Amino acid sequence: MDGELTNFLKKNYRHFNAATIIDASESYKKLIDEGGQMLVTLAGAMSTAELGISLAEMIRQGKVHAISCTGANLEEDIFNLVANKHYKRVPNYRMLSPKEENDLAEHGLNRVTDTCIPEEEAMRRIERQILKLWQRHEKENKPFLPHEPMYELLLSGDLKDQYEIDPKNSWLLAAAEKNLPIFVPGWEDSTLGNMFVAQIIKGGMKRFDIVRGGLQYMNELIHWYKETSKKHKIGFYQIGGGIAGDFPICVVPLIQQDLKQKVALWSYFCQISDSTTSYGSYSGAVPNEKITWGKLSIDTPRFIIESDATIVAPLMFAYILQW
Repeated sequence: MDGELTNFLKKNYRHFNAATIIDASESYKKLIDEGGQMLVTLAGAMSTAELGISLAEMIRQGKVHAISCTGANLEEDIFNLVANKHYKRVPNYRMLSPKEENDLAEHGLNRVTDTCIPEEEAMRRIERQILKLWQRHEKENKPFLPHEPMYELLLSGDLKDQYEIDPKNSWLLAAAEKNLPIFVPGWEDSTLGNMFVAQIIKGGMKRFDIVRGGLQYMNELIHWYKETSKKHKIGFYQIGGGIAGDFPICVVPLIQQDLKQKVALWSYFCQISDSTTSYGSYSGAVPNEKITWGKLSIDTPRFIIESDATIVAPLMFAYILQW
């Protein structure tokens, strides 16, 4: 039964971008209802925007089956989990002077638009915990993908007494509890990635190769896609642009064109982006362009919603969840 928010959307979202939200949500639901699976990609700072409030429930209810995200989104969900009460909101961020920005920096507050992440309570707290796991993997000679120690840390329960939000609103915790496949291209472009390199230089870690990277993630993605597509249609729900989206969508042409193996194309595509539609830009490319690259077919339902993902994604998830 539809909830109040879903009914509101059905009544009011009838035209233009708003209508596309409904169309894309209905198509998403149809894929899942017919036994399909969905890969969701997270670019931008969606974890700091607390997308976990709705995304975690999507994961728990089996409406998300794999995630590709930036290293920032991977870590910022767990930062928020343990340090939310120490975050500082700056609603007048557009009017800050350089001196005011510097004052935030001197207080260990790293600004993401209107929200400042506290370095000591969030970043350094997690660094101290995750370093122990990195060192254990190194000592036991067990190379790891970047998300794996994060899963271990969450499932160990060692952070439970430090939670500052309801844990049901952490998408990474929900993913860990389901052992959801996660792919994190370009992890080195993240705070924890930087910290790992610093630990190598300082001597806290000794081996770069104890961390498996993007190429290994692609190998994992190939196996996941080939096995999953044997039984299920697979959809692609893209929040923002960049590497979080471009990396996983390439798995289909890789399998078909480079491995010369037959595999089904993506069976659904939706992108939320405020990037201006253009040519030469991945984030601004219209979905039809992906047909020429062997990613989508002419029959793939294709949607692009040109709007702010922090507004649109929670609305779509609420619709799909029938809130």
